[in-house]
Amino acid sequence: MASFRYAYQKIVDLKSSEKTQAEWQLSSAIGVLQAEELSLAELRTKRTEWESKQYESSHEAVTLSELQLMQHYLEYLDSCIANKLTEVKHAERKVEHNRSNLAERMKDEKVWLKAKEHAGDRFRHVMQIKEQNELDEMATVRFKVSIPS
Repeated sequence: MASFRYAYQKIVDLKSSEKTQAEWQLSSAIGVLQAEELSLAELRTKRTEWESKQYESSHEAVTLSELQLMQHYLEYLDSCIANKLTEVKHAERKVEHNRSNLAERMKDEKVWLKAKEHAGDRFRHVMQIKEQNELDEMATVRFKVSIPS
């Protein structure tokens, strides 16, 4: 019996490769998002610490310039947090984009795998018909040979 060879196997392989690449891109985007979120959490923690330091310093004998310096640093941290929030939103959009891209690649791959499966089924069906015809022909020849004339 002949073996099945799918004519569009290279396309199936390409679709599989594209899906794998999309998985890597999604994984990378998630890693970036997690790093941005971690950085944001660290900035918020640092701001909370400095806010506490400023509050404690305001109840102690500290110069006004030191309080102002702390206030400027808190304002700087606020701007860093705002920037980091923007970066987190951008990273979230990138993750969503990569998720939808992966979903699309998975659909493409599934379509081509189904087409390959159907082609294989058709091939096996044709081969079964050929095999059955050969068996029928052999049976007919044997029957003719066994009948005395």
